[in-house]
Amino acid sequence: MKEINIHAAKTHLSALVEKAAAGEPFVIAKAGRPLVAVIPYTADVQSPRVGFLKGNISIPADFDHMGNEEISGMFEGER
Repeated sequence: MKEINIHAAKTHLSALVEKAAAGEPFVIAKAGRPLVAVIPYTADVQSPRVGFLKGNISIPADFDHMGNEEISGMFEGER
């Protein structure tokens, strides 16, 4: 893997990124010490689709009113 000094990487970043995207990875070094590797990004992982849990969970009919009595009791000082 090609090693590029950090100063040269800053100067030629656009061209280096294009080369890395085309499959030519490189390492950015500072004072001869490797710091980071720049490699092409691959989107192999498919993100979950919206609705992937459809049919696997159920919401109670009284969901909007669950715990109303208990909450009211807390605010009104009954608890």
